Amino acid sequence: MISRIGLRGLVVVAALMAPQGSWAQQAAPSWTASWGASPVFDVGPELSNTTVRQFVRLSAGGSQVRIRFSNETGRAPLVIGAASLARPGNAAGSIDAGSALPLTFAGQSTVSVPPGAPMLSDPVDLAVEPLATLAVTMHVARWTGPSVIHLDAVQTAYMVEGNHVSDAEFTTPKTALQRFYLSGVEVSSPGRAAPTLVTFGDSITDGYHSTVDANRRWPDRLAERLSQRGAGRDVGIVNAGISGNRVLHDRPEEMFGPSALARLDRDALAQPGLRWLVVMEGINDIGHPTSAGLTEQAVSADQIIAGHRQIIARAKAKGIKVYGATLTPFEGTIFPGYFTPEGETKRQAVNVWIRTGGAYDAVIDFDAVLRDPANPARMKAEFDEGDHLHPNDAGYRAMADSIDLALFD
Repeated sequence: MISRIGLRGLVVVAALMAPQGSWAQQAAPSWTASWGASPVFDVGPELSNTTVRQFVRLSAGGSQVRIRFSNETGRAPLVIGAASLARPGNAAGSIDAGSALPLTFAGQSTVSVPPGAPMLSDPVDLAVEPLATLAVTMHVARWTGPSVIHLDAVQTAYMVEGNHVSDAEFTTPKTALQRFYLSGVEVSSPGRAAPTLVTFGDSITDGYHSTVDANRRWPDRLAERLSQRGAGRDVGIVNAGISGNRVLHDRPEEMFGPSALARLDRDALAQPGLRWLVVMEGINDIGHPTSAGLTEQAVSADQIIAGHRQIIARAKAKGIKVYGATLTPFEGTIFPGYFTPEGETKRQAVNVWIRTGGAYDAVIDFDAVLRDPANPARMKAEFDEGDHLHPNDAGYRAMADSIDLALFD
């Protein structure tokens, strides 16, 4: 009886009953999120009996790796018939076959991921350095319906019919610039876990129109700068940008993903090792309603600020530092109706609050980096991708290079 044995006795009994060397006595590994891509709704092409190979560049390194697959916005089961992890080969879309390791799920080589769920692979022993590139290959064994994707991957995926997970090279593959069912890579090392930083935003964080397969988004450049600080100061970075994303609304633009408020827990707060969150959201809340004729979704600067306050409160409740990034210039954008003088007034009001409101732990002033001093409502020509809304590679690099790395000590 508990009243006679007592709590101390129960602990002793439990310890004696646990087999020596059992999993129950081993310390659980600590994980760092080293790469990520946020899934949008299931708007991708339908797949069936298809092998998909995708490449990711990590931020933090480790001695073990596990992969996070996502069917979180799907409406049909995702059946993974086989999957592997490998280092890239010399040819485009190829792997180094000698480095390939099978992925398992609770020891099984196949798994069915139900709609609404993610799936973590079992860990594999693989030593990876910071900024290492890995190939994740999966066989989608049965029809999925519209696939769960990250729309704006800025990275080539390779697809062939049938199960070719073990093939070093694919013969005449189809290609796409989306992520398919792949949302995260986590790393672990004995005795230590690097902290994780999530960059949470829209297309400017997602890296829209940066050079394909070149890792030139601003979070990529930030990862490079952080890696230069040396061993023992690793930081894992998850890019949780979704092109077109908004703070307060999602549908009817399904390709733009759930709203920031709806996806915050999934894409940011649930990341292992999370210590910092950088938020850059709100420009689409201003521009989409006027551009797409969504008058019922028009919002004020105060409403956008209220959304930011929600993000901050929910993150700080987890003990996370939250940094606010200012909204960048967009006058003259080629997207019809996206810019209006009223919208510029809202952007300026949101930026004033980010800079002076005191709600964020620190401010990253991307607006000051990108704006034209002669016309602060417009982006500098040398940083403009060409649509007067998104930066080019040089602009993304300037954004990352402006960030004080002491924020991540």
